[in-house]
Amino acid sequence: MKIYNSLTRKKEEFVPLEDKNVKMYACGITVSADAHIGHAVQAIIFDIIRKYLEKRGYNVTYARNYTDVDDKIILNANKLGVDPIEFAKQNIVKVEKLMAELKVTPPTMNLKATENIDNIIEFISKLIEKGYAYVAPEGDVYFSVEKDKSYGKLSNRNPDDMISSVRIENEENKRSPLDFALWKSAKPNEIYWNSPWGKGRPGWHIECSAMNYYHLGEQIDIHGGGRDLIFPHHENEIAQTECLTGKPFAKYWVHNGLLKLNGQKMSKSLGNVISIQELLEKYGAEVIRFGILQTNYKNDINITDNLFSEAEKHMLDFYKVLAEVEKLNINSSKLNSVIDEEFNQSMDDDFNTAKALANLFGYFKTMKLKLAQKDDSVVEDYNAIKKTYSLLGLFTEDAKSFIEKHSLVQAIPAEVLELANKRLQARKEKNFALSDALREQIKTLGYEIKDSKEGFELNKL
Repeated sequence: MKIYNSLTRKKEEFVPLEDKNVKMYACGITVSADAHIGHAVQAIIFDIIRKYLEKRGYNVTYARNYTDVDDKIILNANKLGVDPIEFAKQNIVKVEKLMAELKVTPPTMNLKATENIDNIIEFISKLIEKGYAYVAPEGDVYFSVEKDKSYGKLSNRNPDDMISSVRIENEENKRSPLDFALWKSAKPNEIYWNSPWGKGRPGWHIECSAMNYYHLGEQIDIHGGGRDLIFPHHENEIAQTECLTGKPFAKYWVHNGLLKLNGQKMSKSLGNVISIQELLEKYGAEVIRFGILQTNYKNDINITDNLFSEAEKHMLDFYKVLAEVEKLNINSSKLNSVIDEEFNQSMDDDFNTAKALANLFGYFKTMKLKLAQKDDSVVEDYNAIKKTYSLLGLFTEDAKSFIEKHSLVQAIPAEVLELANKRLQARKEKNFALSDALREQIKTLGYEIKDSKEGFELNKL
């Protein structure tokens, strides 16, 4: 089994630090606002990695964190006139409800920054004692980057690039622009905890290092997160932890790609973020998962206008075949072992869900042929697909219910069909101006029209 390691920039054979026991940590959500599709992607990917490791016989301790105190949380809570800790708690409840709906299994440990303040203070104190951190006059504590001679090994950036990528704050209190805050002194009317350096709260990077150290130990097997966290977050985690322990922090660094919306980076600042709730209401968990997992986890996912509508069509087709097999009412628990073997081959190659999903099209084509030929071995394919692909969160629903729900979604309004037929006629008459106008009119009704051999194809936007 091979995993791509961001630290070494190559695929490596997966060999845990301790026999069959795997310690894995993934950076979770900063609960400053509603969860979006980017949070869903990351949670789904690392949940699947955890489950596949377990399928391969490993004992996995999987920890995930919530950043439940930071600048944005405090700012947004203050705008609403509520306590920041309560604000964060309410958002965590919302997130966990959404994750359950997405069929994401809770990790072994759900860690929170606010529940680890004592651990964080102790960790910082040890760094100060070792000479890797210093206390500024106002009570801020900074990590001294120049003391870490291997700093930058994960991101492989030069110092000038690193400086341009970090937020410069309280510059007059820092010995170097790259030094980063371990403890932030409290501002007026801001939440705080008492510490040896005065009232304040943790910096962002220190919480993950401290929670790993105190809950998982000095070293872990896999550290995961989005690629946007490589610098500065994960770079700073490595610096803090390895300077304290003198040992390699994580053996494998695993990073998922970023999200784009029609080719443009998705971000709150651009106002193009899609909420998980919105997608769940429109498509449901299995369609979302199929849409996401068609892309290898390391690559950026481009959410086009028809990504999930296409995924829905494929899943609907698959479920229709499953429903036909169920009608045969064959009582057999036999499995087509080839399906599971090929799934393992795909996943052993750096968790290649894209290849595993591509295989489905061939399996279902074969099942259709077997149904036409009244070949009872089709139930072995059915059993294997249901069992194997449940690890990806697919084919776990009742086939009849899925078909009823999603066929209703696929039903095209008469008004849209009428416009589509008018456009087809306009194209036949080579009236392309009218054709284009009708295309735009159809788009305003929430559908995209494509030309096809049969005339046209309509997809929901």
